[in-house]
Amino acid sequence: MAGNIFGQMFRITTWGESHGRAVGVVVDGLPAGLPFSEADIQKELDRRRPGQSEVSTPRSEADRVEILSGIFEGMSTGTPISMLVWNSDARSSSYDAIKNTPRPGHADFTYMARYGIRDHRGGGRSSARETIGRVAGGALAKLLLSRSGIRIAGHVLELGAIRANPLSFEEILENVEKTPVRCADLAAAEKMLEKVAALRQEGDSVGGIVEIIVKGVPAGIGEPVFDRLDADLARALMSIPAVKGFEIGAGFEAARMRGSEMNDSFRIEDGEITCTSNNAGGVLGGISTGLDIVCRAAVKPTPSISKLQQTVDLTTRENAEISIKGRHDPTIPPRMVPVAEAMVALVLADHMLRSGFINPRTLLE
Repeated sequence: MAGNIFGQMFRITTWGESHGRAVGVVVDGLPAGLPFSEADIQKELDRRRPGQSEVSTPRSEADRVEILSGIFEGMSTGTPISMLVWNSDARSSSYDAIKNTPRPGHADFTYMARYGIRDHRGGGRSSARETIGRVAGGALAKLLLSRSGIRIAGHVLELGAIRANPLSFEEILENVEKTPVRCADLAAAEKMLEKVAALRQEGDSVGGIVEIIVKGVPAGIGEPVFDRLDADLARALMSIPAVKGFEIGAGFEAARMRGSEMNDSFRIEDGEITCTSNNAGGVLGGISTGLDIVCRAAVKPTPSISKLQQTVDLTTRENAEISIKGRHDPTIPPRMVPVAEAMVALVLADHMLRSGFINPRTLLE
């Protein structure tokens, strides 16, 4: 299976399956001299950990990270960093009854079509548990970016057609962890919680929109043509399980705007070039403008629902019905927030190194 590596100069390789012994990541390209510890990684993993609230799966995993290599006396050595998280609460028997009936909305059928074999336990490699490696790698990317004053804030902008009111970057940072749905508009968050609870009673699920805002990215980050910064951000977020759409800045609304409305006019402010608006979302021509990078990902409803659905039997080649049991998130966006932040951080760390805005030799000076 190809496609498990992400990035060029700052690169991660994730590995493991949902019900295998462990999952993890190898991070290559982190410059030597960056202070970090397991606590820095654990802080981010705790945010995506299952079993935290009524809007996440009851699967109980500690998700304690073990750093196996690439660190000495509390600093990165510049060598590959390998990190591991053991799986401890997998209940594979829940999937035995449906191993030959592909679940609608899952990768069961396509994995069989591609490989002729699959690990049916919890979805195997296609499970969102793979994102543990992304979050662990993204935690290191965030630490590296923070040395350049770059900050990232993610939040649930919309859930079940309930949309949050606009808030400032600082308000998002202050409020996002105050509610299990990770919506910084606390009044909207209450309505979202009610929506999720009602759908859970019906055996159904709901999707939403996750927004990521980045402050402090200097102008000039990115590459033109195929390696555009916004194209890599789209690839990063679209690679997250359950994401079905991406937009940056005005996004799809740009299709309904006039040029005079869409264009961000330039001006001088405090001696620096800036813009009067940010419809471009912080990227022009694939290169950062110095304004906030603002992008969003549309997340589908959790496909594992207890409502009766139509499927097929792969052994008899006949039509069948399926009702999915087990432990599943009733909605995905709240736990996807730290994953989306991690993927954006990985893209930015990679491009900062590629563009020369982070000099790997200066961390030790």
